[in-house]
Amino acid sequence: MFQIDDKLVSTELFEKSFICDLPKCLGNCCVYGDSGAPLSNEEAALLESEFQNFVHNMSEKGKATVNELGKWVIDFEGDKVTPLNDRKECAYVYFENKIAFCAIEKSYQEGRTLFQKPLSCHLYPIRLSRLGNHMALNYHHWPVCDPARVLGRAQSMPVFRFLKVPIIRAFGEEFYNELEKVFMEYKKGFAV
Repeated sequence: MFQIDDKLVSTELFEKSFICDLPKCLGNCCVYGDSGAPLSNEEAALLESEFQNFVHNMSEKGKATVNELGKWVIDFEGDKVTPLNDRKECAYVYFENKIAFCAIEKSYQEGRTLFQKPLSCHLYPIRLSRLGNHMALNYHHWPVCDPARVLGRAQSMPVFRFLKVPIIRAFGEEFYNELEKVFMEYKKGFAV
């Protein structure tokens, strides 16, 4: 692990490879898990205020879940998360050719909403956690993403490079550029 400003970054973001392979994984990261996608307070508020801008892309089941449970819920750990359909897929998922996609992201791509999707989804397989005054960026290993690791290794794509856009969304371009510098030093074998 190394530190950039107030961020603690796992070296696994350099050592592990990753490229989403939707035809093989079928978007199962949106279907399986203990709870919905983690949300910040701002994102929970965006689900409330922007809902009408992406509801048209949601499945009927997802609409019914949101109608019953709300646009976000509190999970077993006390965190705000997206609701789940029957304790399975995220309520904001829709399916095309058996592949799970995000209705919020589709609406963003259509120019209907300013909310791209929850940052926790966009950054996956990076998981964020607070450690005192520091934000920790850790690699999360989940078997449903095995195809992404295979494709990432085949194309020599480190996790952090695959996630350049969401990292910049979360922490800015300067932070990403610093990651690149540290990566180059790390590859040379210098202690970081």
